[in-house]
Amino acid sequence: MKKFLILLTVLFVSAYNLYSIPAFARKYNMTCKTCHSPFPKLKAYGEEFAGNGFVLKDQDAPRYFVETGDEKLSLIRDLPLAVRLDGRVTFNEDKSKLSDFKSPLVLKLLSGGEIFKNVSYYIYYILEEGDVGKVEDAFIMFNKLFGSELAFSIGQFQVSDPLFKRELRLTLADYNIYKVRVGDSHVNLTYDRGIMLNYGFETGTDLTLEIVNGNGIGTLSNGNFDNDKHKNFLGRVSQDINEHLRIGAFGYLGKESVNEITNDLWMFGPDATFSIDPIELNVQFVERRDKDPFFFGPTAIEIKTRGAFAEIVYRPEGDNSNWYAVGLYNWVESNIASLDHKSASLHLGYLLARNIRLIGEYTHNLTDKYGVLSVGFISAF
Repeated sequence: MKKFLILLTVLFVSAYNLYSIPAFARKYNMTCKTCHSPFPKLKAYGEEFAGNGFVLKDQDAPRYFVETGDEKLSLIRDLPLAVRLDGRVTFNEDKSKLSDFKSPLVLKLLSGGEIFKNVSYYIYYILEEGDVGKVEDAFIMFNKLFGSELAFSIGQFQVSDPLFKRELRLTLADYNIYKVRVGDSHVNLTYDRGIMLNYGFETGTDLTLEIVNGNGIGTLSNGNFDNDKHKNFLGRVSQDINEHLRIGAFGYLGKESVNEITNDLWMFGPDATFSIDPIELNVQFVERRDKDPFFFGPTAIEIKTRGAFAEIVYRPEGDNSNWYAVGLYNWVESNIASLDHKSASLHLGYLLARNIRLIGEYTHNLTDKYGVLSVGFISAF
């Protein structure tokens, strides 16, 4: 009976997003617990590891590179590779009153690591929802520029990564305000192409500047990924107040044009993390203004959109917890009624192993008044 229950649970596979990969644990012969609590959520040590180009400052990776006798040639001995296979079973998804086995929902191949001193990469290829696969995160990172704490990244990444990384959340429910596109605008805080500059001070102050296309990660059009002449900008500052509290704020300034009609837009928002074991609280607020997101021209009406999320994570024994709980509240309101959204989610998880978790989640849509139930497991290998 016990084996049957375990097998039954395996059938209830739950879709999830990973940012770090087990290849790093294999490379350094260390437990996932070193960087995650629980995976894929990063601890401070894991944040430092990612920011350092997926290199541990205090530990070498023996025999990681092939000895070629050429100091200008750096070849990884074994390409770091990890696999994620997801699915899930849901009830009442999108108010359908149907149960659905969505398995496999996601197949993801992930790779990342250092390819030369202070030069690293991260990439994953994803097939989801039965569609043809695509590349999402894909960037090269240059660290320690000019012997300083300046880092430079170029490629595809999520605009919101310096705020809260959607790929590292523990819930199936998303951070909705990051995904909002207003009217016919292509701008939101998820994936885009561009460059990112990061600088960290010993005072606990972190600065970020992003310059992005501003139209997501669609396909080429007339030989270009960008579909207009404009570039959009995000600036962000974050400050550690003490070991328990971090506060930050960002500003986004953008333009996008269709048939010579331009939508000027801006976003602004504070964020904070408060953590005292066994509880962590993350909050984000975003205010957005679009002058002409439908590209109407002279008859345009400014659209005001705002939203927030609050996330609380409970780990009863800190890093040693075998189970955890997460509560997530999402809120969005706008001049465009279809964007209005309120929901509350409760997520429970239990670690069978450091890289295998049983989970259950219930989300109640407070706007349309229905609930969605998901159960399953999450694994990485």
